[in-house]
Amino acid sequence: MEFYRTFLTLTKKLQRVKHVVRRKRRNRKSITQNSYARKAVLAEHEEEARKLALSRLEHFNQFYNFKYNTVRVKYQKTRWGSCSSKGNLNFNCKIATLSPQLLDYIIVHELCHLGQFNHSQKFWYLVEQQMPDYQKLRAELKLIRL
Repeated sequence: MEFYRTFLTLTKKLQRVKHVVRRKRRNRKSITQNSYARKAVLAEHEEEARKLALSRLEHFNQFYNFKYNTVRVKYQKTRWGSCSSKGNLNFNCKIATLSPQLLDYIIVHELCHLGQFNHSQKFWYLVEQQMPDYQKLRAELKLIRL
């Protein structure tokens, strides 16, 4: 009789473990499916953002005539754009979702870092040459969460 009770309790525990494992497998599948969908959406944004960034860079660089190396568009959590000391320009793929004025501000901002690699008065003067209302746009951009 004691053996039978032990057998039953072990069987119940095994069934619970199997249930938990099945649930975890189901969740893992849905997480994988969600990540594939997320990657597809991000890839779509990246391509659109890359085309926008390149066309606007070409447009504004006709005025500034700065030399830049590579242009990358990637998913970033904290930055709209960045410029490296090697002349590489990086943009967040979410720039494709912004208004044209804000997009242009980000492009001009990063492009001007090729001329002044800081946020000095000279830098802001460069930005102001193409974006006279840059202060308003900068404030508006700060209100948007990444």
